[in-house]
Amino acid sequence: MDLQPLALPLEETRNLTLIAGPCSAESEEQVLETARRLACRGVKVFRAGIWKPRTKPGGFEGIGSEGLSWLQRVKRETGMILATEVATEEHVRQAIGAGVDLLWIGARTTVNPFAVQEIADALRGRDLPVLVKNPVNPDLELWIGAIERLHRVGIRRIGAIHRGFSSADKTVYRNAPHWEIPRELRRRIPNLPILCDPSHIGGKRELIEPLSQKAVSRGYDGLLIETHRSPDQAWSDAAQQITPEEMQTIVERLSTARTENESENLEELRQRIDLIDEQLLELLSRRMRISGEIGAYKRENGLSVVQPARYGEILEKRISLGVSLDLSPRFVKEILSEIHNESVRRQTVSTVGCR
Repeated sequence: MDLQPLALPLEETRNLTLIAGPCSAESEEQVLETARRLACRGVKVFRAGIWKPRTKPGGFEGIGSEGLSWLQRVKRETGMILATEVATEEHVRQAIGAGVDLLWIGARTTVNPFAVQEIADALRGRDLPVLVKNPVNPDLELWIGAIERLHRVGIRRIGAIHRGFSSADKTVYRNAPHWEIPRELRRRIPNLPILCDPSHIGGKRELIEPLSQKAVSRGYDGLLIETHRSPDQAWSDAAQQITPEEMQTIVERLSTARTENESENLEELRQRIDLIDEQLLELLSRRMRISGEIGAYKRENGLSVVQPARYGEILEKRISLGVSLDLSPRFVKEILSEIHNESVRRQTVSTVGCR
C-alpha cells in the first residue's frame, strides 16, 4: 500500500507524534484553557470531540457544530493543528469547512463498512491525514478494510490508532490491548503509522503512563492522550483524562528504548497470563456467590451443608474433564478440594444466618 508520512509535528526529544486534548469540547472556556496549557508544554496537535456517539442515549453526545468555532479560535491563538472524530459525511463536510487539519474514525464507526465508505467518499480527492481507530471487537480484517476504503479514494496520509478491544470479561483495562493485533497490522502494512490511545485502553488515568511506555517500547509512532483542564469535572470519560501538566510529566518520563523482540514476546505472554488470572478470580467469585445462595436454600429446606455423594460425583467428573484438558489428576483434585472447602465455609455462613 503506497502511503505517505502523516506530516505531523513530532515531540522534540522523543520523535513521537503527540495528540492531546479533551475527550469532548464542552465549552469555549474549557477548550481554550486546555489548549493554551498544552501549547505551553510543547504540544502541537490539539484534539477535541465535537460529535460523541455514546453506547446508550441520554449521555452527553457532544456539543455539535457550535464547538467548531472554538477549535478555530484555538488555531488562531496557538497555531496548533486541529483534530477531531468524524462519523458521517456531514461531519466531514463541517470539519473541513472549519479548518480541521486531521480527522479520525472512531471504533464504533470502523465496525460499519457502510459508514466508513460514506466518510471515504466524502474525502475523495482531498489531501488530508486520516487516522483509523481499531474496531470495537478484535477483528483485524475489519480494521484493514477501513484503511483500504480510504486508500481506494486517494487518501495517502493514513494512520491507525490502537485503542484496545471490547471484552465481556472483566479485566484491569477498559479495553483489552491485544498487542498482537496491531503488531500483525504492522506486518501486513509495514509503512502504516500506528499511534496508541492509552486513555481508552486503560480507562483509568493511572494506567496512561505504563500503557504509553509499552506502546513506545513497541515502536509505536505516537500517542493520543485525553487531556482536560479539570479531569474530574469532565462531561465524558472523566476517569481516563489527565491535566496538561500530568501529561507533560508522563511524556518526559517515557523511555524510547525499543523492547527487544524476545522481551516483547515474553511481556505479551505475561499479560495473557495476567488476564487469565483475573478471569479465574472473577469466576471463583461468581461460584462462591452461588454457593452462598445454595447455603441459603439448604437452610430454608433443612438440608445438610456437606453432601458426600454429591462431592464424590463432582470430583470424579471434574478430574475426568481435567485429564482431557491435559491437567494432572492430582492438580485437579487439589484445586477442587480447596474450592470445596471454601464453598462449604460459605454455605455454613449462609446456613447459620450470618452476614
